[in-house]
Amino acid sequence: MAVTQEDKELLAIYRQPGTKEKGFTLIIRKYQERLYWHVRRLVVDHEDANDVLQNMFIKVWKSLDNFREDAQLYTWLYKIATNEALSFLEQQKRKSAISLSDVETGLSNKLQADSQFDGNKLEWKLQKAILGLPEKQRIVFNLRYYDEMPYEQMSKVLETSEGALKASYHHAVKKVEEFMKNG
Repeated sequence: MAVTQEDKELLAIYRQPGTKEKGFTLIIRKYQERLYWHVRRLVVDHEDANDVLQNMFIKVWKSLDNFREDAQLYTWLYKIATNEALSFLEQQKRKSAISLSDVETGLSNKLQADSQFDGNKLEWKLQKAILGLPEKQRIVFNLRYYDEMPYEQMSKVLETSEGALKASYHHAVKKVEEFMKNG
């Protein structure tokens, strides 16, 4: 799927020498909130999500000139945001030299430490269930459930087949349902 007309207009503003920064700012404004929540669901902590997003936008700034309009801008941005979030989580694991389950426990602890956390609320229980998923299933679940991203787009973001994504989502849903019933 090609770039939308609105994104073509934003890219045209960006590609003009005198309005490059304005075009970039408009692109950020359009996608920042959706990308923030996507990243936040992966890294959990607000400050970490902001850091990841800032690094992601720096990468976008450096590579936007090379963006080919044969893909959607949204898909391209999500791919960069996802990779930045995964890199961040990987760095956290290496820094602490701890296992993935310890990282997931740490994310769960961050969730519980959040001042808005109420373990009895359904949304928090759902977040805890999602954090218990393996990393790939968590990403697929978040993209599908929260962002309602079609499998076709998701396969471009995550560079995997639609069939594998459907299977990951199915397994994730089963685990979340089980947690919600028994957790």
